[in-house]
Amino acid sequence: MSFEPVPLNLPPYPFRLTEKDGNTYIFDEIRKKHLFLTPEEWVRQHFIQFLASAHAFPKTLIRIEGGLQLHQMQKRSDLLVYDRQGNKVVLVECKAPGVRIDQKVFDQAARYNLVHKARWLAVTNGLNHYYARIDHDAGLFQFFEKLPVYEEL
Repeated sequence: MSFEPVPLNLPPYPFRLTEKDGNTYIFDEIRKKHLFLTPEEWVRQHFIQFLASAHAFPKTLIRIEGGLQLHQMQKRSDLLVYDRQGNKVVLVECKAPGVRIDQKVFDQAARYNLVHKARWLAVTNGLNHYYARIDHDAGLFQFFEKLPVYEEL
């Protein structure tokens, strides 16, 4: 049985949902295909639209589920946003709405960012969103209430 979409703490978007064999699928505008709708995918698709519409992030510069190697293990980051020069600027870790954002989630995102070295880190479960600006040289980070619009990154 597929996931029943729940309201999130993000603006609603007119997603293209389809049913097939008792399962719900959501159309991913970035990858141009229908994906099985899971709670995490529901959050990811909302956050993509949020970045594009509320923060003017170009969809062409958003990469979904990018692979990375961490301690000889293959992992996948949820969203990675690039600037126009090809530099990684935002790493987004998405969790299902029922997953509590705790230290373990932040540690996972931070480990992924040791590889990517994005300037911004965002962690969301669709209900709670956290944003941090990372200074990799100094080994420091600062939390912010909001993520800047794309041109201000």
